[in-house]
Amino acid sequence: MSNNNNHHLGEAPWFHVIISTGFGTGFFPWGPGTFGGLIALLIWIGLYFVLSPLWLCVATVALVLGSLFIGVWTDNVMERYWGEDPRTVIIDEYFGTWMATLPALFVDGPAWRPILLASLGFVLFRIIDITKPLGCRWVDRNIHGGWGCMLDDALAAFYAIIVVTIVRFVI
Repeated sequence: MSNNNNHHLGEAPWFHVIISTGFGTGFFPWGPGTFGGLIALLIWIGLYFVLSPLWLCVATVALVLGSLFIGVWTDNVMERYWGEDPRTVIIDEYFGTWMATLPALFVDGPAWRPILLASLGFVLFRIIDITKPLGCRWVDRNIHGGWGCMLDDALAAFYAIIVVTIVRFVI
């Protein structure tokens, strides 16, 4: 969670501003992280409808890994300009949301099943990311820089994956 929500946002390289804020969704005034995560979920749902299951898996893994490494890099740059873990830097929410969609891959049946599982992953990820239980708060407070920004979301998404996977195979 950002500890500098009222921090003045100074001049920063525009490329990093665009990437780190999720193409500007981080400037949304109410819940920018949740809004950005919702956009990431909608991107995944759009991909679900246009890609085959195999290519959706490839795209999802590429989104997860790409947003992780780009997020670490761009967050390290943005912290020099906007301070530690600025509220508007939400690439970590894109990463966490895409990670939380992993249990929805290769789900048989009607389209609503994988979309419901992906949506459940998103909701659980956001709840866990906001409340920071089970080590998420420790990671958030003790690991700094780009990796710290991304790893607390990775842990939150991991917990969401566990719950969604259980739901997927029980129901």
